[in-house]
Amino acid sequence: MAQVWKCSGLRWAGSGPVLVWSGGRRSALERGKWVSFGVAEGGVRACVGARGHVCPVGAVVAGRSIGARCEECARLDRAHSVAADAVPDDPRAYHVYLAWFGPGMVKVGITAVERGEARLLEQGAVCFSWLGVGPLMAARRAEEMLRAALRVPDRIPYAAKRAVRAGLPGTEAERAAEIAELHGRATALAGWPESLAQVPFRAVDHVRVFGLEGVPDAVGEVSELVAGGVVSGALVAAAGPDLHLDVGGGRVVVLDTRLMRGWELVPAGGSQGGGLSFPVREYRDRDAGVLQDGLF
Repeated sequence: MAQVWKCSGLRWAGSGPVLVWSGGRRSALERGKWVSFGVAEGGVRACVGARGHVCPVGAVVAGRSIGARCEECARLDRAHSVAADAVPDDPRAYHVYLAWFGPGMVKVGITAVERGEARLLEQGAVCFSWLGVGPLMAARRAEEMLRAALRVPDRIPYAAKRAVRAGLPGTEAERAAEIAELHGRATALAGWPESLAQVPFRAVDHVRVFGLEGVPDAVGEVSELVAGGVVSGALVAAAGPDLHLDVGGGRVVVLDTRLMRGWELVPAGGSQGGGLSFPVREYRDRDAGVLQDGLF
């Protein structure tokens, strides 16, 4: 019987992206690494639970669900989330930041200082700069003030991020220009919380970390994993939770690793010619479908 693995998600460490598996095993993801796995026939996607606890009812969740949680576990997870203002007494210090994902796509956000830039890597931020540092609620007030004053959102859809990765400006200075201008406007605003210290502008660029230099256009993205499906391809880039995989013939498809959670995954056989039989939402004005060449 084939060995079965359960993916806990993609994590960004100091050395780069790693896939984490139940039981603690980690798989480092380097550019060019071969990624190959499948879902056994008859498999179902199980709720991953919340806050380290298994789902009490063992619910089955939809293949397209990013959170991989049933409604009750999703509610429980959200109830203890900083993003939902559920822990206002968090004693940790927080950074306020500006993140850039492509031309015209800037967001403001907060992250615990102890996490460093991990949150920015997890979101796929192409470049970013800190704005301020202080207590949680002061950081949250500043975030809301900046959203209104600068007219920038606190989130950018992943579909929008993926659409521009292959056509980013070529230099770090060009990529940092928008957040440099917004940083100057932000720090000149009146009304900053007194307990929040402003941080001078310094752009941090992730293009090389993500492997986006010269990355080819993706033809589509995996919309869900399904029982009996497989993917096999070479890693050409990784940004946030996304793996850009060459699945054969130079065709690059994006796999959101959050879709892997909750499935029991098995090794995929076959040669290293690449292939894909999971459903794919194709780009370039085509409906969702399946890339048919090179199926196992």
